[in-house]
Amino acid sequence: MKLLKKYLRPLLKAMSVSFLMKSLGALAVLLLPYLLAYVIDTIVPTKDIQRIVIYGLIMIAVSIAGWIFDIKANRLASRVARDATIHIRHDLFEKTIRLSCRKGDEFTIPSLESRLTSDTYNVHRMIGMIQRMGVRAPILLIGGIVITLIMEPVLALVMLATLPFITFLVYSKATKGIPMFTKVQRAQDRMVSVVRENAQGIRVIKALSKADHEKKRYENVNTGLANEELKANTRMAAINPLMNLFMNLGLVGVILVGAWRVNGGLSETGKIIAFTNYFTIITNAMMSISRIFVMVSKGIASADRIEEVLQAHDEMEIIADDSPLNDKIVEFDHVSFSYLGVKDNVEDISFELKKGQTLGIIGATGSGKSTILQLLMRFYDADAGTIRIHGRDIRSYDPKELRKEYGIVMQNDFIFQDSVRENIAFGRPIDDELLDEATQIAQARPFIKSLTDEFDYKLNSKGTNLSGGQRQRIFLSRAFANNPKILILDDSSSALDYETDARLRKAINTHFADTAKVIVAQRVSSIMHADEILVLDQGKIVARGTHDELMQTSEIYSSISDSQMGGALLE
Repeated sequence: MKLLKKYLRPLLKAMSVSFLMKSLGALAVLLLPYLLAYVIDTIVPTKDIQRIVIYGLIMIAVSIAGWIFDIKANRLASRVARDATIHIRHDLFEKTIRLSCRKGDEFTIPSLESRLTSDTYNVHRMIGMIQRMGVRAPILLIGGIVITLIMEPVLALVMLATLPFITFLVYSKATKGIPMFTKVQRAQDRMVSVVRENAQGIRVIKALSKADHEKKRYENVNTGLANEELKANTRMAAINPLMNLFMNLGLVGVILVGAWRVNGGLSETGKIIAFTNYFTIITNAMMSISRIFVMVSKGIASADRIEEVLQAHDEMEIIADDSPLNDKIVEFDHVSFSYLGVKDNVEDISFELKKGQTLGIIGATGSGKSTILQLLMRFYDADAGTIRIHGRDIRSYDPKELRKEYGIVMQNDFIFQDSVRENIAFGRPIDDELLDEATQIAQARPFIKSLTDEFDYKLNSKGTNLSGGQRQRIFLSRAFANNPKILILDDSSSALDYETDARLRKAINTHFADTAKVIVAQRVSSIMHADEILVLDQGKIVARGTHDELMQTSEIYSSISDSQMGGALLE
């Protein structure tokens, strides 16, 4: 409930007004049966038409006033629920964006998506219902009981005899509701995960004719979600029918006892009619309270999941390091790291990179190439060893400021649904001159000129209206436009033909002669001119040196070179 206290505190004024209006509306509802009983038992026997009309008009005025108060209160309740949810979603999204990669892996992307959508929706509904029914229902319940005790204590006691059963019913069901709805949300996470994978991999699914397989996989998680919802909703759905049973039994008892008392001259007809009205009000109030318990169970389960993300500890702490700056742009000092904490994905990695130098990294799939880059970007912190930038521990830099040093093309980079210009600029203030220069270096200018609207050409999400090589050149342009001090290229030219790749390497060497460069590649031709090349195998450096040295000393490297180029050097 800490989440609700935090986000509802600034809205207490609006909530107080809403509660006041709801209270006045509820009191108007409670007043009507009392007025009716007074008219039937006191005024009607006098046959005073004028007083009957006056009290009739009073009842109409009370009804209209209650209606107005309810409408105003409901509008305020909706506004409070909207404003609170806006801020919850904003903070949750901001926290999600700023989560470390390790924390993101723990929560999983589908779960974070579910928390941002269905969980915030459940909290929104809970806040709204608490304001609309959380005040009205208790006032109607307690007020109805108090008035009936004053009017007819005997009949009130008959009715109250059912309340212990109803209270036990609501409590026993509601206490089990929160864990059950938590399971429902987790099942929804699993379904979102499958839907997300199918949406992203739809072309692969179609290409391999696996639509039926994925359909069955979706049916399994969908059935699992449906079963969890069925269990939770079945348990909670039992509240209303059982409550109706107890209340109707109580009503039958009230009517029987009431008829006996009227027949014996112990009560009056108007009081019995009013009493049945109050009984209906009390019944509806109890039904509303049961619905509140169901909604609150869902809302609290969702609020706990949201708060879990908001309270997640950011292990990317900034430490103090007053070491003097030196000419080593990048330095890995015996660095080891594991994603799962079981087996190191990279082990004992050491190298250094000075201004203008180029480091090439090559190795088989899964050898740890991209992991080194993720550590360099500080997406993760090393488990052992130290990474230094300009001679200082990478953990001493603010991550936001640190990453301004980089220009990076990731292995699985992303095209956003926007213009070519915005995909390259990516929110940075880049003028046309810098934009043109970046695309020239990336060998992207010729194909951009061929597009309708050129830089204003609208790209689809993931760049589906571009070829693989065109997408890679957009990614390269985005990296070059940052004027980076450290250029990181992760398999950034695999979709380019050899001629374009050669022109790209030449342009990089010319325009970024003073920039430290880290290039991960599958092609030997992309890294053969590097000042140093690391050959990785199963997370370890098995060979290092220049291209010529490795051709003589590394069987792995020479075999890769021979298979790609037949041992020949490409200029």
